[in-house]
Amino acid sequence: MDPRARLGELIFARVAGDDGPAHRDRIHLAEGPRRFGPDSAIAQVHGDASMFIGGIRALLLQSLHPLAMAAVDQHSGFRGDPWGRLQRTSHFLATTTFGTEADADRMVRAVRAVHDTITGTAPDGRRYAASDPHLLRWVHVAEVDSFLRAHDRYGARPLDPAGRDQYVAEAAVVARQLGAEQVPESVAELEQALADYRPELQSTPAARRTARFLLVNPPVPLPLRAPYALLAGAAVGLLPRWARLPLRLPWLPVTESTAIRLGGETAVRTIRWAMTPPASPSAG
Repeated sequence: MDPRARLGELIFARVAGDDGPAHRDRIHLAEGPRRFGPDSAIAQVHGDASMFIGGIRALLLQSLHPLAMAAVDQHSGFRGDPWGRLQRTSHFLATTTFGTEADADRMVRAVRAVHDTITGTAPDGRRYAASDPHLLRWVHVAEVDSFLRAHDRYGARPLDPAGRDQYVAEAAVVARQLGAEQVPESVAELEQALADYRPELQSTPAARRTARFLLVNPPVPLPLRAPYALLAGAAVGLLPRWARLPLRLPWLPVTESTAIRLGGETAVRTIRWAMTPPASPSAG
């Protein structure tokens, strides 16, 4: 096996897990109508290698909401099984973006059933429920903002302003199905939603542990630590300045606009190269 194929399989196995090939065949080969076409904005964003950076940024940003973080910290087991959580998340995104409407709806119902079982008490004494529309909206807003910003910076074909609005509107369809309410449908509404949540965001021990876990002690084998560090550095570089201090993260504008950006571009290009089959030689 050539190095390109070997690297591509390694990345796919980490992201998709042992059932990845079967899931991939089901998602892309099953017959039936799709909610989003191959040229849709959501397909362009969620199918791009920049999602690796966007995903790390989303986890860091989401951790700043104390109730959402309590639900993750107490129920998801993401530190004990980080790859399992990544694989479940990637399967959900792939199915709801590229799968048939029937498979996407089935996936949404399964996730909603899990959310209905997740309740508890945060360290500050407040009760939370994973099915709370307000918390679901926060998780969605943090993800969509992170995926879009990563795609703007590192995507193969960044969207124009109309395409960016289209992405937010298409992603809102899935968020509403999950139970979120008042979901933003344009970039302007997305930015306003982030601003509205800021008074609720806090620096908590759980959030800081998450940042250390993702950035200092990442769940990757030693040979992959250097490439992961490039992705993680790029993710931090996309965080707004107001999100850095609560997570004890530095703000280094010059370094982030030069070395860190170059590292992120290198990592994303390498992933894109590894996971894109080489073109077949022309006949004749």
